[in-house]
Amino acid sequence: MVRSTDHFGYTGRMALGVDYARQDCGLARALELVGERWTMLILRDAFYGVRRFTDFAEHLDISKAVLTQRLSALVADGLLTRERHGGRDEYVLTERGISLWPALYALVQWGDIQTSPGAPRRLWIHTTCGTAVDPTGYCTACRNTPGPAELEIHPGPGADFSIRDDPVSRALRTPHRLLVPLDTKTAAKPD
Repeated sequence: MVRSTDHFGYTGRMALGVDYARQDCGLARALELVGERWTMLILRDAFYGVRRFTDFAEHLDISKAVLTQRLSALVADGLLTRERHGGRDEYVLTERGISLWPALYALVQWGDIQTSPGAPRRLWIHTTCGTAVDPTGYCTACRNTPGPAELEIHPGPGADFSIRDDPVSRALRTPHRLLVPLDTKTAAKPD
């Protein structure tokens, strides 16, 4: 939403458009797919292994209506697929969705560098060799850039566990391999 002032001086809110039809640019096309509020956080959680609607909703503090709309759009755009497991829908990244990993990782790193109080919130460990990848995603030990399926997420020295206590946050307090379904049922609730 943006604020606008009409010719009477009334300041109100008006909805922003959802496309950039007059922009001939790959970034504009990408933003049409992933640029709405919450969308990148939903994709981040999908990389973490979050698959169930309730887990997305609890971890993101997002309204069910907005989450439903964003998940439906991500499915329609081919970034997620909706699969039935155990009588419930689960949302899983497609190859197209997984191809967003370099951009998402770059944004996470930029955010940590610019906003973390001196230390990263998460560490990304290359499972093949146990080495933390650098801010560009490069493994100096193996001399390559592993994909998300080859990474394990660990809490970093800048992690603040006091901010969130939902099942996803509790599960992510221990190392977890990306893209593997996150078990939020056994994430211990503190006493």
